[in-house]
Amino acid sequence: MKKLQAKNNPLYNFGRENFGILIGLLLLCVILTIFSPVFLSKNNILNVLRQVATNLYIACAMTMVIILGGIDLSVGSTIALSGVVTGGMIAFDGHSLVVAVIAGLLVGVAVGAFNGFLISKTTIPPFIVTLSTMNIARGASYVYTGGQPIRVMSDSFNFIGSGYVGEIPMPIIYLVIIVIISVLIMSKSRLGRHIYAVGGNPTAARFSGINNSRVLFFAYLFSGLMAAIAGVVLASRMFSGQPTAGQGAEMDAIAAVVLGGTSMSGGVGKIGGTVIGALIIGVLSNGLNLLGINSFWQYIVKGVVILIAVYVDFLKKGKKSN
Repeated sequence: MKKLQAKNNPLYNFGRENFGILIGLLLLCVILTIFSPVFLSKNNILNVLRQVATNLYIACAMTMVIILGGIDLSVGSTIALSGVVTGGMIAFDGHSLVVAVIAGLLVGVAVGAFNGFLISKTTIPPFIVTLSTMNIARGASYVYTGGQPIRVMSDSFNFIGSGYVGEIPMPIIYLVIIVIISVLIMSKSRLGRHIYAVGGNPTAARFSGINNSRVLFFAYLFSGLMAAIAGVVLASRMFSGQPTAGQGAEMDAIAAVVLGGTSMSGGVGKIGGTVIGALIIGVLSNGLNLLGINSFWQYIVKGVVILIAVYVDFLKKGKKSN
């Protein structure tokens, strides 16, 4: 009876499904604590969570996209475009904060909708579609700003990314809300079941009555929206819209997703694993900074992490096939 209750316990299931990467995260934290006593300080922990937050906004949506067997390379450029549009509407055009933020979010929705439409209605590979929109969005952000940052002197705007509720930074509050929404979509809704079905076997999903195009469209639309939220928050934190913002953000998100156990082949993955994967990436980057290791090494480390995670997924698939 006790075993049955344990298996029905969400925390028990979460720990069992992510045991390996949880141990990896714990060991990483122990090692960093030994070599840098500053690591476990309250300010540093909050700083890690604040840094992880932006990555996790887009990683939650990227999880859905990758479960569907796709990829979204445009999220980094969408971060930049949404940020500069929001900043520009306040600094250049004098619009209210609400109008500017809505405009920035709509930019992300438009990019996501464009990606979703082409991917769901044509046979063009997601890699090619999102690679194209990545360049289009990045170019548009440079054209809009003339290649220069847009300084925003507005306390209300800056509060979005730099404010606190008590001792909790605003980006962390958004993070909790986004993770909860993403978990509910994937584990408690019919849409979530359809995402797994389409990712696992698109043909079988279609014959079972699932509208594959609608599922694909939603995933990329959601990805664009999450990138836009990240863009607005990041612009607020930097007190400016930066056309260079979000460079490499797609790689950080993909690293978090695959490290969290989502299969690049589609059909398998959990938001909980992505959260742990993002924490590992964030803690690793923070630890390298605390230890005074050149930041350029972070690119090498992230590349190795992605390669190892994909290789582990390859080994798992090989065992299942045998």
